[in-house]
Amino acid sequence: MDFLARREHSEQELARKLAARGYAADTVATTLAALVADRLLSNVRFAEAFVHARIQRGSGPQKIRAELRERGISDELIDNCLEAFADSWRELAREVREKRFGSRQPADFRERSRQMRFLQQRGFSSRQINAAFRDGDAGEY
Repeated sequence: MDFLARREHSEQELARKLAARGYAADTVATTLAALVADRLLSNVRFAEAFVHARIQRGSGPQKIRAELRERGISDELIDNCLEAFADSWRELAREVREKRFGSRQPADFRERSRQMRFLQQRGFSSRQINAAFRDGDAGEY
């Protein structure tokens, strides 16, 4: 309960933490099943909170997807959580670029490439990155 009091956890994360503390596998499985049944542990709630927190940090959908997979979240649940923000990824990429580099467009190819690599490391797709360098682009996800 101490772990869940601090923040949401995925089932896999909590299982790892309990196993690391020396609890037996059957005890961990029973405890997780009880927490899920009591709705104190939810992968859905965890995924939604995680996506929201990563968006606030300026992470893109590809990075968020990879991080959720590492935490044992299913691809279907990841798709559902990311789809809720499908209309805002390009705008987020633009905001992240402007926060880091300012609103002026890069003066040369080298600087543009550097900024594009930065956005790529943040987990944005090439379409989203290209849109971050155009004014008024309202393309698709």
